[in-house]
Amino acid sequence: MGRSRRTLPEELLLLALDPATGTTAQPQSLDLGLAGAQLVELALAGRIAPDGDRIAVVVPRPTGDPTLDCALELLRRRGAPVRAVHWIGGPRLGLRQTYLSHLERCGMVHAVAGQMCGVLPTTRYQATDTEISREIRARLDSAIRTGVPPDPRTAALAALAHAVGLGKHLYPGNEGRSSRSRLRDLIRHDPMGGLVAHAVMDVQNGAAAQPRRNSAPAGRQAPGGRGAPEPARGVPAQPRRGSMARAAAH
Repeated sequence: MGRSRRTLPEELLLLALDPATGTTAQPQSLDLGLAGAQLVELALAGRIAPDGDRIAVVVPRPTGDPTLDCALELLRRRGAPVRAVHWIGGPRLGLRQTYLSHLERCGMVHAVAGQMCGVLPTTRYQATDTEISREIRARLDSAIRTGVPPDPRTAALAALAHAVGLGKHLYPGNEGRSSRSRLRDLIRHDPMGGLVAHAVMDVQNGAAAQPRRNSAPAGRQAPGGRGAPEPARGVPAQPRRGSMARAAAH
């Protein structure tokens, strides 16, 4: 995968980055959205495909993007399709920081060191080229304003933005209510984006933590007769050292 096109995780993060404060909106749910955006990007690259509510690897060949390829390799190692809700809900410490650092290396943002309460070191991130963020936002605005079905990438971005709660950040107040509603409706224009967006919302609502009764195939039941829930996995855990040394953008 070349670098001529920004990936969906990058676009989602830039969309969430507040140009005034250098922090990201909806930081907790944004991590889930970034994990979901990786799945959509891998699907757009032809590496994975939906299999009901599960994700199956169809082409294990690397994309050339190290972070995406790490996720692809973990999916491949599972050996069987993975429920999207379990993948997105899995532990993935530092995914947001990983992408912020990646954007910094690419020159899209620059880190600004500071302090919280005059003691705790913090890092905020300012976009180096606001034109990129404006272009991303303009695609969403156009899809909302015109009602013309967007391309799959924009539809998936809209679905993820809605799923992580960026609607109120992008279209605040009562005047933004109709835009938030249309942003939500764009979820139907991309099946993979819709699947992932619903999985993100299910995780936030606690659905991933609920045992799924009678979900195991015959002959593969957990002790006690209940279907064994599939273990959740994410990208490899990032070292805690950076997060202990300074507070990342939030």
